[in-house]
Amino acid sequence: MINLASAGHRFANLDLGDPNFERTAYDPWVAYGRSKTANILFAVAFDLRHRDHGIRATAVHPGGIQTELGRHIDQAYWQAMVDQMNKQLAAEGKGPFQYKTIPQGAATSVWAGFVASAEEIGGRYCENCHISQIVPEDRQLSVISEGVRAYALDPKAAQALWKKSEELVGERF
Repeated sequence: MINLASAGHRFANLDLGDPNFERTAYDPWVAYGRSKTANILFAVAFDLRHRDHGIRATAVHPGGIQTELGRHIDQAYWQAMVDQMNKQLAAEGKGPFQYKTIPQGAATSVWAGFVASAEEIGGRYCENCHISQIVPEDRQLSVISEGVRAYALDPKAAQALWKKSEELVGERF
């Protein structure tokens, strides 16, 4: 199973004690980060539950693709984000940010589903057609950096998310 996630998971870890921002101030980037972390943790939990039956799951980041997400973001704010990314890229000696095409964005999902070994990618996070490395919490990452935060692959957090999801929908899976 391929679960679409995002590098946006690095904006925030889950907060299973307050999933609907009832006790904390709502921030759209934190909400997005939590949802993307949940996408990854769901793949981890699913993989743990089904690997003994030969069914594997992974989470993939398609990369920066122009989607409808941008319709909710002020253009000046978005341009400032792109300018900041380009500044970081220039400091690394790289060219400016460019959106991926839809086929480029689909490449990691296709790679994970048809090329990569299920044993290697099961319960992992992939981007740019490879398995991502865990990046320490204290290392600053930009939106364009590669890497996954350890909290997004934590099996205990994955199991807790699964349990909370069952509670919220009133079903056991």
